[in-house]
Amino acid sequence: MTQLHLHLLSDSTGETLEMIAKAALAQFDNAGITRHFWPMVRSQQHLDRILSEIAANPGLVLFTLVNAETRVRLEDRCRALGLPAVPALDAVSMALEEMLGQQAKARPGRQHILDDAYFARVDAIQFTIAHDDGLLWEDWEEADILLAGVSRSSKTPTSIYLANRGHKVANIPIVLESPPPAALFQLGRPLVVGLTTAPERLVQVRRNRLLSLNQAPSTHYVDQEQVAREVQFARRLFADNGWPVIDVTRRSIEETAAAVIRLYQDHRARGESTAAGAKPI
Repeated sequence: MTQLHLHLLSDSTGETLEMIAKAALAQFDNAGITRHFWPMVRSQQHLDRILSEIAANPGLVLFTLVNAETRVRLEDRCRALGLPAVPALDAVSMALEEMLGQQAKARPGRQHILDDAYFARVDAIQFTIAHDDGLLWEDWEEADILLAGVSRSSKTPTSIYLANRGHKVANIPIVLESPPPAALFQLGRPLVVGLTTAPERLVQVRRNRLLSLNQAPSTHYVDQEQVAREVQFARRLFADNGWPVIDVTRRSIEETAAAVIRLYQDHRARGESTAAGAKPI
């Protein structure tokens, strides 16, 4: 197994840099990566302390630094150590400069300013947490997206992920013995999306959940035939109401959320009403 020290330096929170590194590393197998994360690098003194650590643990250096003096000092020192120093966003920034005909502002953490979009995202997170698992259905019309699905079909984690992207999300479990409130079939603004999954996979997920709670893993909740009926019931509900459906069996939360966002963007572009043709069963 190849071993590598990976140094991530940012003059802001480093969130963007971490995502870039994670996406790139996902393409490599059998690599032992030791990550060194250095956020909020905004002074020469701080950088000098980090350079000592880099010298002690040589490896690849990725950075997002907008201060020219700090960048030059880092690059010069890495060159002296014989280490590659890669500016993760330079190619994108230069392309934008050329296409927009203006220079990028050298302001660290610009994407994290407390503007209207930031507070809208906070509001979306608060709304989503308050409207988890079918709660406060009277407010569903205020949502951007409503996720429906049987228990353990990843509704809650997908909702939270979407909320962090600025979308107000509510979710509701579809239960055989308990029909959803009539309000679900009268929504005009939100996009309703059904989440489904393979019964076999759902049984496995539910059984693991019961084991994590120290509960008996052999109950009605994980009965194969019962679970299959639940999934079939939910699918029929989605089809009868014309709601788009996403199969989450082999999707990560991020992939499911990306599919939901695409559907939502199309929904907004068309100005559709999810209430059209909706009929409860």
